Amino acid sequence: MGGLRHLVSIDDLSLADMQLLFAQAKQFSEQLAGSADTCRGMITASLFYEASTRTRLSFESAMLRLGGGVISAADMSVSSASKGESLADTVRVVSGGYADLIVLRHPSEGAAALAAQVSSVPVINAGDGAHEHPTQTLCDLYTLWIEKGKIEGLDVVLAGDLRYSRTIHSFIYALARFGANIVCVPHPGLELPDYVLQRLREEYGAEPVRADASRLGEIASSSDAAYITPKGPHQLSLFTEASGLTVDRVDALYMTRPQTERFGSGDQVAPFVQMNTKAMSAEPLKHAVVMHPLPRRDEISADLDSDPRSIYFKQASRGVPVRMALLAALLGRCELRLEGARAVQQSYRVPEGENPCTNERCISNTEKRHIQPAFRLASRIPLRANCGYCSRVLRSAFVGCSTSRHVHAADAPSARKIRPEHLVFFGDLAAALAHGFTVPRGAVVP
Repeated sequence: MGGLRHLVSIDDLSLADMQLLFAQAKQFSEQLAGSADTCRGMITASLFYEASTRTRLSFESAMLRLGGGVISAADMSVSSASKGESLADTVRVVSGGYADLIVLRHPSEGAAALAAQVSSVPVINAGDGAHEHPTQTLCDLYTLWIEKGKIEGLDVVLAGDLRYSRTIHSFIYALARFGANIVCVPHPGLELPDYVLQRLREEYGAEPVRADASRLGEIASSSDAAYITPKGPHQLSLFTEASGLTVDRVDALYMTRPQTERFGSGDQVAPFVQMNTKAMSAEPLKHAVVMHPLPRRDEISADLDSDPRSIYFKQASRGVPVRMALLAALLGRCELRLEGARAVQQSYRVPEGENPCTNERCISNTEKRHIQPAFRLASRIPLRANCGYCSRVLRSAFVGCSTSRHVHAADAPSARKIRPEHLVFFGDLAAALAHGFTVPRGAVVP
């Protein structure tokens, strides 16, 4: 592959990369016990700051089946993290001879991006808060590829908690890139975050429009459904049309549980609609496979377990060959040659001043030591940026130039002239003045 490669986001893989991984995973799946020499002598470290069953065990099983070894910190509360050691320092130590690859799960959004910055070995994101879960997405896409023979053009319903499910966020980006049609049927109050919708519009040209999902039955009875297609931008608005595109055909229904561990104090939601044999009798769902990243609660009834359309346990088992393929590729121990990440925006460090990210769950706010805030510039006109760790939109009313020491309103034409590496963000003018910035002579600021 050339050079150190990480998997922090699903965007770190091109579509061709994913197809290669699927083909390799299929080979591994045909003889799981036949690859014991692939990674002999190599060690992975499982650093799990959050609970996990399937992800951790499937990664460890994958490495053992490849002939390698595993060191595991499955409960970081009994590690040096409980003594106050920073994530950055832990990663530096573990990557400094303990292991050849790190699999990281962390409750803070953007934690994997920080780990990749300081690690001397490949880092795989096994879930960072509500941000992304790229290897689960690989398992989900692989399952669709196996079951349906393709991904492009499939009609996929995403239901349940779309706000806090990191699985959904990685999955929806990948589905859009592959050219699938996506129907979002969120539980009320758990709709897709604005930053995910913005990214779908700007990077994939996928404009959400109102969908008439009434034919889906109970699952859509109280939801404002949205339809997202890569076929071209729509001129309709998500919430201004009385009716929208009718959902009358579904290839896959992807359910998610309420991610209550990420709920804020104001998140009070009604019980989820349960999918059971009766609910799956709706005409558009009759030939749809039922998927779930697990664990489930009450959103899928046990009476669906024996239904041939239910493939969530197959989905879980396929995590082993998929992760075998990924580990072998990142460790350079197979003929798989990944071509490289798709083009992504360059990340810039914030040179000084305030942290412009207001997301309390971002790693730049939960761990202030050994980390410098960063951003990606989304647009110059108007000036708009996203956090370089958690991807949230940065909402700063003023920006300064670290070389001229001048401050400008973020929407002023003069702000567009500041080089990205010199941008400093401020919530208000008083904060800019307190940091030693001045208003240029003749400028008018609100």
